[in-house]
Amino acid sequence: MSADPLIDSLLAALDARPDDLPLRLHLAGLLIDAGRGAEAIAQAGQALARDPGNAQAQAVMQRALGVPAAEPVAPLAQRAVPAGDDPLAAYEQELADVVPPRFARAGDEREPVQGDDDRVYDVESPPVRLADVGGMAAVKERLELAFLGPLRNPELRRMYGKSLRGGLMLYGPPGCGKTFLARAVAGEMGAKFVSLSIVDVLDMWIGNSERNLHELFEAARRSAPCVLFLDEIDALGHKRSQVSSSSMRTLGNQLLAELDGMEGDNEGVFVLAATNTPWDVDPALRRPGRLDRVVLVLPPDAEARAAILEYHLRERPIANIDLRRLVAATEDYSGADLAHLCETAAEFAMADSVRAGVVRMIEQRDLERALSEVRPSTRPWLSTARNVAMFANEGGVYDDLVAYLKRRKLL
Repeated sequence: MSADPLIDSLLAALDARPDDLPLRLHLAGLLIDAGRGAEAIAQAGQALARDPGNAQAQAVMQRALGVPAAEPVAPLAQRAVPAGDDPLAAYEQELADVVPPRFARAGDEREPVQGDDDRVYDVESPPVRLADVGGMAAVKERLELAFLGPLRNPELRRMYGKSLRGGLMLYGPPGCGKTFLARAVAGEMGAKFVSLSIVDVLDMWIGNSERNLHELFEAARRSAPCVLFLDEIDALGHKRSQVSSSSMRTLGNQLLAELDGMEGDNEGVFVLAATNTPWDVDPALRRPGRLDRVVLVLPPDAEARAAILEYHLRERPIANIDLRRLVAATEDYSGADLAHLCETAAEFAMADSVRAGVVRMIEQRDLERALSEVRPSTRPWLSTARNVAMFANEGGVYDDLVAYLKRRKLL
């Protein structure tokens, strides 16, 4: 029995009326005054559980925890700012612990590289490795022979006279992981990674596009060993015979000169290019010493599809998913298609939860329903590739594609 009869009476009253918040908070205040802080915290916690926004309950909890009451803060407009200072800068400094800065700082993931004309290029150190890429055994083997093996064995490289210069073009349907694979190669090599697309190069003023292209190659040379990734190479190096713009033809010539190393030493710069339409790339880019190796990146096989589906479902609430059935039903689906499939199934489960007012797991029925809506995006590409394989396979460039189409009985 407590020594304070009033507290005992209030405790008995609360047993009969547990939702009486004023009574509970009054009791918590008496407990604080009596030096019984732990009991006061328990009473204030029960009050906040019933009404989280109750200001009086929050104040009592602060008292029970020994937190000093916050001083009233004057509105920003009423505060004095030193004459001649920037008000926004003063307020930002004052609220630095609460409000994030107006402009984000560069993170540790990217390392800025200064160009000759004060332009700054982002040079990354990708954290991914080839082990993070599901399937693609043939592609990984080709990359091992072309790049990774010579890099890991410098003595053998010198013995056989193998240069670290080189270029390789990845081609295949959209959404099948060409960009991710290029990052994984850089990560596997422990090399830097510079990505280049046509938007990084084009400029309205004559000569500036060529200068931008040169500066991007220079950034890669300064960061060697480095993987320079040329995304959508068909846009940057389109067949010059089909280009009507003289500026684009000049830009294509500049790209050839950079790949040849005429403007600098490309030792330690590994050029990887990606395209969905290799038949639109200028043949001069595939000359030996430039992008002389071509690798077909196909839609993910069964092993890769299982890994991709597991990856995109790993942080979602799922129950009774038949992964083998999904893998069998998603042939020709790209990695992007599989990600969209999981997203669509999540939308269906969430919509049902909203309508029913009860949260439920993502089930096989949601993925089956998503399969009826999400179609593989690679089939139009395969249809076009079939025509190329039949009528435009000069020199056996697309022999890998022909073999794949025959294996799939599409040719």
